[in-house]
Amino acid sequence: MDRKYLILSDIHGNMSALDAVLTDCCNEEFDGIILLGDCIDYGMRSNEVIDRLTELSEGKWKNRILVNIWGNHEKLVIDKDLERLSSDRGRVMAEYTARHLNDASLSYIENSMNRSGLQQVDICGLKCLAVHGSLDDHYWKAVAPGELKGDYSRYDIVFGGHSHYSHCFSHFYPADAPKMRNKKAVMFINPGSVGQPRNQNPYAQYAVLHIPSKKVELRAVEYDVAYEQSLYPDEIDDFYRVRLTNGI
Repeated sequence: MDRKYLILSDIHGNMSALDAVLTDCCNEEFDGIILLGDCIDYGMRSNEVIDRLTELSEGKWKNRILVNIWGNHEKLVIDKDLERLSSDRGRVMAEYTARHLNDASLSYIENSMNRSGLQQVDICGLKCLAVHGSLDDHYWKAVAPGELKGDYSRYDIVFGGHSHYSHCFSHFYPADAPKMRNKKAVMFINPGSVGQPRNQNPYAQYAVLHIPSKKVELRAVEYDVAYEQSLYPDEIDDFYRVRLTNGI
């Protein structure tokens, strides 16, 4: 029987993008949901995004959220970990988000999300790892093809976010397994960013995993970019608004 898993990452306070994704897959039943962090910051509607995630977790997604981990932006806001940011505009942005998060959002981040940025999960007998970044740095260094940043040989599937670049690839580790030609395959899945893609595709991006086939769909759906851009106040550097136009 085909089982389906919805994978979302890097929503970044972009409610229009999240709504577009949810509408795109609204007629599908998912056996599990994997949330890879950074649901807040950069966008202007972090509270609304968390409200929607809370509503889903108490309704349609009840008992189906398998993973809900912090990204670096949850860590930035809660732990005031601003020294890791590379620009003053990023610090201004994070401070703005922190000031505007309401009590319900703060409670969700602190109590409903896994603050380690990493979680192991079993899916249909497959040993899986979800990590916002990588094993080398759970928050700030992302996995990429040819740059794994850690040893994942004990896992079957690795889910990662942070880079805002979607990918699906396999890496083969040496193994004492003659029937498998002495190789161990590990699949790496990054769903891309729902709310702030950077792969020169401005559409909201997410992924669906099918088990047992291990088929992965990297999906992209149009959303109202102009409306989200209209919400940015003058105190926020225009960089964050403009980059949504081209997905960069």
